[in-house]
Amino acid sequence: METLQKYYDALIEHPFTNGVVPHLLTVAGFLLAFFAIARLMSQRKQPGNTFAWLFLIAFVPYVGVPLYLMFGGRKLRRLAALKTPLSATPTIAPFDTLEQTLASRVFTRNGACPPVGGNRVSFLTSGEESFERLEYAIRHAKHSIHIMTFILGRDAVGKRLVKLLAQRAREGVKVRLLLDGLGCFLSAGRFCDPIREAGGEVVKFMPVMPLQTPHSANLRNHRKIAIFDHRVAALGGRNLAVEYMGPTPLKRRWRDLGGVVEGPAVRVLDEIFLADWAFASGQPLARLQQELPAEAPAPAGDSEVQIVASGPDVSGDPLYEGILSLVQQAERSVWIVTPYFIPDEVLFRSLLVQARAGIDIRIVVPARSNHPITDLARRHFLRDLQAAGAKVLLYGPGMLHAKMLLVDEQTGLFGSANMDLRSLFLNFEVGAVTYSPAEARAIGGWMKEVFAQSAPLVERRRKPRLLSTIGEEIARLLAPLL
Repeated sequence: METLQKYYDALIEHPFTNGVVPHLLTVAGFLLAFFAIARLMSQRKQPGNTFAWLFLIAFVPYVGVPLYLMFGGRKLRRLAALKTPLSATPTIAPFDTLEQTLASRVFTRNGACPPVGGNRVSFLTSGEESFERLEYAIRHAKHSIHIMTFILGRDAVGKRLVKLLAQRAREGVKVRLLLDGLGCFLSAGRFCDPIREAGGEVVKFMPVMPLQTPHSANLRNHRKIAIFDHRVAALGGRNLAVEYMGPTPLKRRWRDLGGVVEGPAVRVLDEIFLADWAFASGQPLARLQQELPAEAPAPAGDSEVQIVASGPDVSGDPLYEGILSLVQQAERSVWIVTPYFIPDEVLFRSLLVQARAGIDIRIVVPARSNHPITDLARRHFLRDLQAAGAKVLLYGPGMLHAKMLLVDEQTGLFGSANMDLRSLFLNFEVGAVTYSPAEARAIGGWMKEVFAQSAPLVERRRKPRLLSTIGEEIARLLAPLL
């Protein structure tokens, strides 16, 4: 033992260990930071995003560089080459495209499909109603059940849905369940084996272990879509877990909203699902598309709907560009409901200008979300908007998870995307834009209920606390990375 201790002491005191190794580590850290910064500056990123990474790499290179190599990518060419890009035109005869507004043209020219008429849209305003409709649709599907989700809970809701999907697979229905590799890290394996054993298919989108690409841990499929018999589809913000839905009321259940679409627009959602499934499963997309009916679903109503997918598989940023266009051309009001509010500089400034111009800007966020660091990061945005004349409301009864936008009480948007940089520029997301008066009234009515259960943001006049101020500034600086 004494011999080992003498050897250790000698090693610590050795000139090489005591001087050369720290010097080499310092040089290595500097080189890593230098090459990471050079790569960062060569990419086209937003200034805020670039500065946040520069801060992290320069001051904590041993942490910042590995994180950047894993999570710093956005529109990756390698990924785009692997995944078939989503087409702006479905693989059927073109729909009768309606006369497009400026906003719809912005969505379309950035990679979204044009608006489609002849649809019926109904909204799912509670977790109990959402679960009831989902379970009913699964039980009554005749040919196929296609579901993708970001989170499948290992709870009573997850177990019940897995059991039901396995039952339908045994009965001969084509069951496909697409799970995000990170969000469903604990539930995509043995937990779903009953579905696989019954003849259904379950695949993971970009498994985290092992990484498919150096950036695959950061590119998440946040889309939530359920399609039944290629004619009825549901989308929105709810995941498949007890916090979001269930057969009975739950006090701690999150407030959310989703929609059910029937009609020709379902074909667009079908195309999105099959493209994601082909990428995750390795199955040929052309063969999968042969399963689709020759014609789109028949008209089911008179609603105009534009399905907008966004992410690395879309050439532009249609959700972001479309939202920006809607905000900038608003004449009376812009109402936003979102769990996380971290806009980029252009969207933030657009909202500021509209608020100062007297436009009715209302932003509702949860008083406390499930991610405290995002609550810190949102503070200065909300304070500045409120000072400019916007109404900032904090939803108090619980967690608010809905993602909604209503402009001039005419054009609505709902889906999976939060009003933050990750959803608008990085994740695979999907939303539905509605242009019909009936949907505008329904969205507006639901939002007004949320307004009534929310309280105005109140800034207490007290001496700032040093730690709180530092924490807010750091969260604000790193907001583009959240």
